[in-house]
Amino acid sequence: MSAELENQKRKILVVDDDSSSLRITQKSLEFEGYQVDTATSGQEAIAKMNSWRPHLVLLDMSMPGLDGLETLKALRAKGEYVSVIFVSGKSETEDVIRGLDAGADDYIRKPFDTLELLARVRSQLRIKDLNDSLTRANEKLKELVDIDDLTGLFNMRSLYKRLDFELDRARRYRRSVCVLMMDMDHFKRVNDQHDHLFGSYVLAEVGKMIRENIRKVDFAARYGGDEFLVALMEIDLKGAEVFAERLRERIENHTFSSDNHSINLTASIGFAIASPAEHNIDARALVRIADQALYRAKEGGRNRVEWSDDSTFPKAGPGANQRRPSKT
Repeated sequence: MSAELENQKRKILVVDDDSSSLRITQKSLEFEGYQVDTATSGQEAIAKMNSWRPHLVLLDMSMPGLDGLETLKALRAKGEYVSVIFVSGKSETEDVIRGLDAGADDYIRKPFDTLELLARVRSQLRIKDLNDSLTRANEKLKELVDIDDLTGLFNMRSLYKRLDFELDRARRYRRSVCVLMMDMDHFKRVNDQHDHLFGSYVLAEVGKMIRENIRKVDFAARYGGDEFLVALMEIDLKGAEVFAERLRERIENHTFSSDNHSINLTASIGFAIASPAEHNIDARALVRIADQALYRAKEGGRNRVEWSDDSTFPKAGPGANQRRPSKT
């Protein structure tokens, strides 16, 4: 891809209260193919940062009202990284040091050489590309850390944090969240009658079934051993019941076969639905209620679905963190 075509993707915000300097900088950047917007004050720059989201900001140090240092501080407080170059008539070494120490990525003195300005712009855009690549790599690494290798589902590391986030969002938009707990029935006999490799294969297949049945807005996790959690967003009681029965039936009707091993299994499921706007409930409490419904499914003969509505939600108090009974 040519440099000109690549530049067309780049957005640069020029902030300067000097109309002559602003015009020269703008024309120089546009000649190179960059998308350019301008602002004549710090307040206007911050507003355009929020709406236009530039890759690079060329910022004057001296402006009436919100000056360059205060504007930079406001930009850095937003958390999302954007490259900032001070372009200023303040040319003393102390001014340059002050600007760089405040968090600017570079400092150009006025009057500037246009070719040098463009070279520094290219340099900062390259650095931003590297920073963005590193951010994406870190996000990918975090995602890998949060994923269970065997099932491809989330693991316990991120479960409650993610569920609390969804509950907060449901509270804000007055929507519901369903937590479904599923436990494989008599799973111990898989390892006893076959081997642990086949047991791992079965768990991987169950994880695949779950992934194939949930929507993009939902998520699922391996809760531990042969127990799984599914979080369903914006769903009513009937929809949750249909989902749970469909998943239970799929497992019941599936023959797990690998090499010379083969087995048929069933699963017990319990679920609970919360409307966070109406009930003050957190992730751990909702999981606990779904877990109690799962225990009832086990006690009721296994290979069945039980559920709890908000009328069964316990109040916070002694015993809220009681130990879970065994469901083997």
